[in-house]
Amino acid sequence: MAVWPAWEVREGERTTRWLHVRLAFRDGATIEALASVGEGWVCVEDVQARPALALEDLAVFADWIEGPLARACGAEPEPGEEETGGTHHREEPRGGRTQWPVVARAYRAAQERGADPVLAVMDQTGYSRRGALRLIGRTRDAGLLSPRHARR
Repeated sequence: MAVWPAWEVREGERTTRWLHVRLAFRDGATIEALASVGEGWVCVEDVQARPALALEDLAVFADWIEGPLARACGAEPEPGEEETGGTHHREEPRGGRTQWPVVARAYRAAQERGADPVLAVMDQTGYSRRGALRLIGRTRDAGLLSPRHARR
């Protein structure tokens, strides 16, 4: 993920920044966005994705970029947040349940083509390996993926 400034507007003590964001995935997919950041809020102004994003993916896009945008604006990580090499991870992301179908689709598609399903989930969600494994476990618990081991 890359974040760089576009422009900044100051009005009194308030500052609003616009930043360009680019996510590039291993499979060649890209997402480019323009986001505005103020005190305590983030607004995604424009998004261009190749291939197009599903509505569920767009719903979690703001969660993917929140941490990198905050760091680009000079914010310190909040206690409990884990820095993971350019991605932002929260123990329980907002809209976590909305990610489960996305995780299930990415996991199954990777299995069908013989690729590593955990890497596919990492690429799809922007999580670290540990975060992706947690998300896969929650997706299994929700019944969207088959159990890992058959019980005897």
